Amino acid sequence: MQKWYSIFPRNPWMSIYAWVIFCLLPFFFIFRSWSAVGISVGISLLALFFISYFFSIKSKSGLVYMWVSFEIVINVIMTLLFGYVYLSIFTAFFIGNIRSTVGFFIMYGLHIAFTISAIVVGFFVEIDSFLPQVHFIIITVIGVTLLPFNLYNRSKRERLEDQLEYANDRIAELMLIEERERIARDLHDTLGQKLSMIGLKSDLARRLVFKNPEEAEKELADIRQTASTALKEVRELVADMRATKLTEEVTRIGQILSAAEIELRIEGVPNVSNIPSNVENVLSMCLKEAVTNVVKHSDASVCEVMFKHTADEVAIVVRDNGKGIQGRASSVGAGLKGMRERLEFVNGLLVIEDDGGTKLTIRMPIVITHQVEEELS
Repeated sequence: MQKWYSIFPRNPWMSIYAWVIFCLLPFFFIFRSWSAVGISVGISLLALFFISYFFSIKSKSGLVYMWVSFEIVINVIMTLLFGYVYLSIFTAFFIGNIRSTVGFFIMYGLHIAFTISAIVVGFFVEIDSFLPQVHFIIITVIGVTLLPFNLYNRSKRERLEDQLEYANDRIAELMLIEERERIARDLHDTLGQKLSMIGLKSDLARRLVFKNPEEAEKELADIRQTASTALKEVRELVADMRATKLTEEVTRIGQILSAAEIELRIEGVPNVSNIPSNVENVLSMCLKEAVTNVVKHSDASVCEVMFKHTADEVAIVVRDNGKGIQGRASSVGAGLKGMRERLEFVNGLLVIEDDGGTKLTIRMPIVITHQVEEELS
């Protein structure tokens, strides 16, 4: 999870070179005074600002608001003494990463109020210093007003995404626990009664083997029949656990995309009858992973799923109209790696393309297999 503070947020509006300029530019304003006292005061204020900025980042309690207040005060002093208003951009970026809603709005309001007040007073006190840079000052005021909201909303969205991911992980864990309990119940219901019956009949056959051989032989035949029935039921249970149908998975991804407010468009028929169940299971898992990546990373509004069948191959194409794989490759690398590993296990292939979004093509060769069922003799 991303921490609640960040010096330079991801994908900032300004590059690192702009930040370097903002760090060096104060010295130009400070040295304009040509006064030893003024230069000393300016450099001291600049050092105090960055010390406060450093401690505001490191603080994890209410002290952060104290350090941000120091920054605002230093912004005001630098504006009035040297006409340098651009340190307020640093404070604006930091305020945008405050997690507390109340704390954010309080510091946001104070920062705007003091910044604008200092600029207005500066125009009255030293209009010759402020007038040449009025265009940059207006841009700064706009940035101080908009940047905190932009960063606060993005940080809030990222926290919600983290919470959603954690909730999905918890749901997966609970589903796994539920599946284990279901398997335990099925095994108990399937095997428990029959194994108990086999044990009772075995004891009975052992007692009858000398007294009544014909009855003992009948009991042994019943034991054999019970064992055969139990084996058949276990095979059916295992087959049900292994198989995941494409038609069922299409229903699930439709529900996921609907919850994410993404339109699903389906072309072709997902019903495939000439492939082994384990291959269909791999296709279903890859389809689920592809759609999950669309929901989590693409920012798309439409997801198209196309099913293509030939005599030799099955293909599934998942295409979205989002920001493309180049913008999110680092985020979905683990999912794509898992898909490739599953497909390679069954000689499949995964192709990824940027096509006005992201296009994933899953290809699977059709191999005709013959399964020979063992019969208990």
